[in-house]
Amino acid sequence: MPDDATRLLRDAGALLRGHFQYTSGRHGALYVEKFRLLENPAATTELCSHIADRFRAAAVEIVAGPTTGGTIIAFETARQLRAKAFSAERNPQGEGRIFARGFTFAPGARTLVVDDVLTTGGSLRDTLAAVRAAGGEPVGVGVIVDRTGGRTDFGLPFYGCLTLDIETHAPEQCPLCQRRVPVTIT
Repeated sequence: MPDDATRLLRDAGALLRGHFQYTSGRHGALYVEKFRLLENPAATTELCSHIADRFRAAAVEIVAGPTTGGTIIAFETARQLRAKAFSAERNPQGEGRIFARGFTFAPGARTLVVDDVLTTGGSLRDTLAAVRAAGGEPVGVGVIVDRTGGRTDFGLPFYGCLTLDIETHAPEQCPLCQRRVPVTIT
């Protein structure tokens, strides 16, 4: 699967090489532009099929993802699993995420939590907490790209279509900065 995921992401123009400043402020030579993938329904569908296949035996009733990209992944994965698709929004009253807009969980509803790109795990952890707070039972976590090199543990079965270990540097230690390669702020 990694070769297939790499090909799909590369063909969609989602795997970019260069000099990037990430949201964290750190720098690196590889960037995953998830929206290049998400604008390609065929590639997104194919990658979501790998997540759906990995969790098919888990009897998933709901697939939930954080807004925005995770909602698209949740919809397509849920379609393939014949489950419902829920979207976890940022909580306007404070920290974390919530299920608004009438999304309700039956007690113990078996829920798969998905997202496009795992970077820190914050959005997924917030979504897992929201599922539990709403009465659902998380049964696994699936992502298109795991940027953590497989080092993030959610305490549940986990699947990433593609695992990357992207080396990052503080700006003052960045070899690309030292070579004066122009930086793109992501």
